[in-house]
Amino acid sequence: MDLAWVRQHVRQAAGRIGFGLVDQTKLVTAASELARNTLVHGGGGQMDSTELRTGATRGLRLVFSDRGPGIPDIERALGDGYTSGGGLGLGLGGARRLVHEFSVDSTPGEGTAVTVICWTTGPPPPGREST
Repeated sequence: MDLAWVRQHVRQAAGRIGFGLVDQTKLVTAASELARNTLVHGGGGQMDSTELRTGATRGLRLVFSDRGPGIPDIERALGDGYTSGGGLGLGLGGARRLVHEFSVDSTPGEGTAVTVICWTTGPPPPGREST
């Protein structure tokens, strides 16, 4: 995956969906950090993006996945002040604060998948998400 392509794709998709400039920037920043983690720590991988809609609310789901070494301690990796060095200085915890929904699925030795979702007007009520 190419980091410049990820940033461009996410910005274009977020603009097309109706995100304002500030929310586009937050999502692009989170995506850039997650893509970089996928490349540097996971040895490369992929990003899948899906446009979501529930009523008038639109969103974007991004899934960053790799087959790298995994994250042995997810809680520690999500903590403030944790860094592996060389990134935007956000880490997983910073990326998590920039989006509405965030989840990490990681198995040491098998890889990691990080899913983020941003909504145009905040998250919809539980159980209302559709694609």
